[in-house]
Amino acid sequence: MASLPSASTKPTSVQLGRIHVLKEGSHPPQNGPVVYWMFRDQRLNDNWALIHAVDQANKANVPVAIAFNLFDQFLGAKARQLGFMLKGLRQLQKSIEHTQIPFFLFQGTAEETIPKFLGECKASLLVTDFSPLRQIRKCKDEICKRVSDSVTIHEVDAHNVVPVWLASDKLEYSAKTIRGKINKLIPEYLIDFPTLQPPNKKWDNATDRFLDWDGLIADVLRNGAEVPEIEWCEPGEIAAMEVLMGNKDGFLTKRLKSYSMDRNNPLKPRALSCLSPYLHFGQISAQRCALEARSFRKHNAQAVDTFLEELIVRRELADNFCYYQPNYDTMQGAWEWARKTLMDHASDKREHTYTMEQLEKAQTADPLWNASQLEMVHYGKMHGFMRMYWAKKILEWTKGPKEALEICIYLNDKYEIDGRDPNGYVGCMWSICGVHDQGWRERPVFGKIRYMNYAGCRRKFNVDGYISYVKRLVGEIKKRKAESPVGQKTKQPRNEQH
Repeated sequence: MASLPSASTKPTSVQLGRIHVLKEGSHPPQNGPVVYWMFRDQRLNDNWALIHAVDQANKANVPVAIAFNLFDQFLGAKARQLGFMLKGLRQLQKSIEHTQIPFFLFQGTAEETIPKFLGECKASLLVTDFSPLRQIRKCKDEICKRVSDSVTIHEVDAHNVVPVWLASDKLEYSAKTIRGKINKLIPEYLIDFPTLQPPNKKWDNATDRFLDWDGLIADVLRNGAEVPEIEWCEPGEIAAMEVLMGNKDGFLTKRLKSYSMDRNNPLKPRALSCLSPYLHFGQISAQRCALEARSFRKHNAQAVDTFLEELIVRRELADNFCYYQPNYDTMQGAWEWARKTLMDHASDKREHTYTMEQLEKAQTADPLWNASQLEMVHYGKMHGFMRMYWAKKILEWTKGPKEALEICIYLNDKYEIDGRDPNGYVGCMWSICGVHDQGWRERPVFGKIRYMNYAGCRRKFNVDGYISYVKRLVGEIKKRKAESPVGQKTKQPRNEQH
């Protein structure tokens, strides 16, 4: 990625290109409050959607509130993901108190809770986060139908540096085809954030509400106990900035130098940024990460450019795929050449065939694959390089590409702390269906899909060392869980990805 231009003067409000009008309210508009429905970007700082909501409320001299709807195990999320999210939201509510913006938490289906709340408070404007995922878009369509005619609905892309609908107006084939389009808009959109203004008008009875965070968190931890919480990653905005910029172990301040060289070595997990959980839950802004990274470019140009390629181009390519390809998680979402070659080889003889249960329990003949699966199940984050090998082996060991893709997505969404994300879907689609890749030399089972094997991994890194590392890591996690009372914070194991 080319070096980035300097930030322009701080804006006072959100650029129009970042806003999609999903529904225009009837005219003249009613003078009701503004509600920001937060879901993908769960932060107070550097949040274009929140900035826009407050800005619109102050212009109309009406109050503003934040609403969050807790979906019931959204796309299979368990204690690991929901616990992390809720603990971050608990911090968010506490940190937002000084702004005098109330935080409302609802449980149920957003199609019911959000329109009901808008009706009760007689809101004039709903501001929402952007997500390319089908379920969220369908939910928004339904909300547009259910709210009063007088309500306007704005969707703000606060997740991407360049808004997805401006980066490209079509499904892009690869990073190569979208990179130039994004870079062209970087000077306009990679800008500093304005200061979040306090609301001019207070929300009535905003201080009368109480949220039982402890009870809520206890419920999700109990109901989703099958996939327990992780301990190496502290939730919330403060922890996210510490991982990015901390004096002790910050990515940019302490670990950046080794990123471009070592990020693909599973034995060097600290070479990674370790920001993916925070980016997934929106507890840190990708734009903030890019702005801070730019200031380190003078001394670490290659590392910063590599990081920005992953942070901006690759992440936004994933959003592009899910936004413009409704079948982003099925075989129908693959390009025609990939579907054809996979089906041509679907009945090829497999050396091994494993059931979903065997794969989930890491009961294969490949100790490297087993180690990667155990890293994900127990640690909550498989190394990025291993995710590719892991998924491609599932293609090799299952009855066909359709089953392989379903298993990949199921396991990724169940165990990864950053599952249920466009990056995860695209990672599975790249590995199994050749999305954002090209055709390679034809071979059994894979057809023209890129092939990876054990011998190739052994040439790239110390495979035995990685297997031993995961065995030690999992052993320490199991030991600490056995020794510790439920819910007590325990010491982190050595060599963690943090």
